[in-house]
Amino acid sequence: MQIDFTGRTAIVTGGGGGIGRAVSLALARAGAQLMVVDLNREAAQTTAELVQAAGGQARVAVADVSRSGDVAAYVAEAVSAWDRIDIFINNAAWQGPVLPLVDYPEDDFDRVMAINVRGVFLGMRHVLPVMLQRRSGAVINTGSLGSYIGTRSLAPYTASKHAVLGLTRATALEVARKGIRINAVCPGPVDTELLRAIEAEQAPGGTEQLRQQRTASIPDGRYAQPEEVANLMVYLVSDQASHITGQGIQINGGSHG
Repeated sequence: MQIDFTGRTAIVTGGGGGIGRAVSLALARAGAQLMVVDLNREAAQTTAELVQAAGGQARVAVADVSRSGDVAAYVAEAVSAWDRIDIFINNAAWQGPVLPLVDYPEDDFDRVMAINVRGVFLGMRHVLPVMLQRRSGAVINTGSLGSYIGTRSLAPYTASKHAVLGLTRATALEVARKGIRINAVCPGPVDTELLRAIEAEQAPGGTEQLRQQRTASIPDGRYAQPEEVANLMVYLVSDQASHITGQGIQINGGSHG
């Protein structure tokens, strides 16, 4: 199966590392022009340089995805540069502190919701009008295993990822007959800095035992690699997945159905 995105433009939020960097590189290898969005300019620039080293085109935008003005600015920059947005990977997220709900700071709760829920909403709110003009486009919102199940001491993060799946399903219905598809990719544990930060808070005395326990509970016995999640995203935004929309697609080694 050959996927060719030559001439197409993609925006990836949270593109400075982890899944965002992996999917940026995968899209670029398939020929897409990339707008790499991240709050961390240095991380985004590193991703852009890796894309360029692989022969792709990439621009960098620094943005707080919870701020409408920042989102409007990166969308406008992409349209100014390429006059189109074909693919949107709505990926930026923050796990927040690992604490029981009764101890959870209200400001941190608000920030988790601002990045993970408002950020996804604003991304679609500003990107979809561009896609609607061409009656074409594909969106991936990054969900989580937490879109389906609860995790102790991560209640706000879990709630936010449930919300991402709800936004995906509802908005997909609104644009399904207008040439646009919207899906959520919902990974289980992925070997990224984000997960390592969560594990460090959950097991401050050492994470190795915790990781062994978790991998033992996964049927295929390991965490996903970011590139495996990226491969699924690339397929879902390609023409090969033209009849798939409004879905939460899990990738978790068989640990949840």
